[in-house]
Parts: sequence; structure tokens; C-alpha cells
Amino acid sequence: MARLGLEAMRVIITAHARKRLQDLRQEQINENDVLQAARRITARIPTATRFRGFLATSGRAFDLVMKDVPAGRMVITIIGK
Repeated sequence: MARLGLEAMRVIITAHARKRLQDLRQEQINENDVLQAARRITARIPTATRFRGFLATSGRAFDLVMKDVPAGRMVITIIGK
């Protein structure tokens, strides 16, 4: 299986994660921040895993729960700090 470059990786943000971006706890975190954070993890993620310590461009810290699926990398939820 050929390894995709970071820029070519398809990131899928679930409806649940998009809804979470509207919550007060996730304010100042935008979709672009989530996409960049998801692409920074270069390893394969076979099971849903929480990754901690990402920073939005606004400076807000957040965590992501992600999993790799055949269609790309799926962002399941976003947890603002």
C-alpha cells in the first residue's frame, strides 16, 4: 500500500465533530485548525484514539479523537480546553 503524503490525506470531519465546533468550549477552534492537526499525525490509526495537545491559530488548546477508515482519516470529536 503506497503511503499518501500529508497534503494528500483525506480528512473527514463527522457531523458530530462539526456540531461540537459550534459549542462554547470549542470556540476559537476552526475547521482549518482541525484539518491541520489531523494531518500532523503521520502514523496509521486503526482504532479510535484521543490525541492531545493541539493548538488552534487563536491559541486555544484542543484534543482530537480520530480513526483511519478506508475513505481517509475520520475526526470523530473535538475537545476544547
